[in-house]
Amino acid sequence: MKNKQSGFTLIEIAIVLVIIGLLLGGVLKGQELINSAKVKNLATDFKNIPVYVYGYQDKFKALPGDDANAATHLTNGTACTPDVANLCAKGNGVIDGAWDAAGATTGTGVATTESSLFWQHVRLAGLAPGATAIADASYNPTNAVGGRIGVTNSGTDSPITTPALKGSYIVCSGSIAGKFAKQLDITLDDGNTATGSMMTLDPATAKTALATASIVDDTPYAVCMGF
Repeated sequence: MKNKQSGFTLIEIAIVLVIIGLLLGGVLKGQELINSAKVKNLATDFKNIPVYVYGYQDKFKALPGDDANAATHLTNGTACTPDVANLCAKGNGVIDGAWDAAGATTGTGVATTESSLFWQHVRLAGLAPGATAIADASYNPTNAVGGRIGVTNSGTDSPITTPALKGSYIVCSGSIAGKFAKQLDITLDDGNTATGSMMTLDPATAKTALATASIVDDTPYAVCMGF
């Protein structure tokens, strides 16, 4: 007596393959939408900070972070100290300090870096959300991928000088995957990460922009834009 063997027909196999293909396509499309949303959120950060700067200037005739009369302009607002160049030359029309400066304070709790104090000023002015106490664990702002966001000047503290990143102010956003950095440059600038108003910082060479061809998709970078 012969045993009858059962198995899948070609039609059944084809249907299974089609279903698998649809599932994979859905997963890939979903990931693409997630990545697009991240890039959009990252781009929004670069667009918002100039709004904060110009909004504060329009309201108080001073730069946030650099405002020497912050205590008068803002409830619980503070001006930075000590009054030294490249750290806190308050009232000189420059946002001094590194873009990713920590919320450093003196022993009396007064901020020492304008680029850090920038966030307190724009938040107390009602221009941006977030903690206003520098000691708060959530004080330093982050982007959609968890990296730091910051603002500085295009002079001594400029994060990219080769080639020169032009603009009165520089906005930087860190921990951005290379694939997102390239997409941001296409969206907001000229598509070349080593030229224009937006550049990607070379992690191996200080203050140097990294060419698009050298960017690795899954490696995190700091992206900066002048305005």
